[in-house]
Amino acid sequence: MANIKLAIIYYSSTGTNYRLAKWAEEGAQEAGAEVKVLKVPELASKSAIDTNPAWRAHLEETRDVPTVSLDDLEWADAYIFSVPTRFGNLPAQMKQFLDTTGGLWFEGKLVNKVVSAMTSASNSHGGQEATVQALYTTMMHWGAIIAAPGYTDPSAFTSGGNPYGTSVTVDQDGNMKEEVEEAVKHQAKRTVTVAEWIQKGQQ
Repeated sequence: MANIKLAIIYYSSTGTNYRLAKWAEEGAQEAGAEVKVLKVPELASKSAIDTNPAWRAHLEETRDVPTVSLDDLEWADAYIFSVPTRFGNLPAQMKQFLDTTGGLWFEGKLVNKVVSAMTSASNSHGGQEATVQALYTTMMHWGAIIAAPGYTDPSAFTSGGNPYGTSVTVDQDGNMKEEVEEAVKHQAKRTVTVAEWIQKGQQ
């Protein structure tokens, strides 16, 4: 059986979700997956970015990370999305990319893909669960199979306990308040495992 192909698709303004994506990459590779880490295009104006030195620095640091394409969605057996919250919802950058997937959806090319999601916010009640659920709404329209982490690993109880997808609270200096690395890696491994079950069932 071929290795599961996993696309980790993220948006990150100052680096938190990029770090989550890289941890997910490590976990998925440990599970034997072939992994691509991909960013969605930045939509904010240069003037907006320039008002935040951390935003500008992160954009420069990740300039060589490949930008996701629809071909990547078709290539992958499974996806992990990582995004910050924006008023309890998805950032415009991720939503704009998802809005371009109508052709693949119409052709049925997103059906039975396995998906999981992660997020971050500046406080623990800043819309973390709502953001993950909002992303899953799109995935249900795709006919994708959601692989939420639930409480399938002890790391859920030390990382904030979000059963929908790993989430982290980040202070104004960019420091993560919860220990989420192991939870992220577990979520990635679980996503790969569920994709393997689907792949075996389709053979």
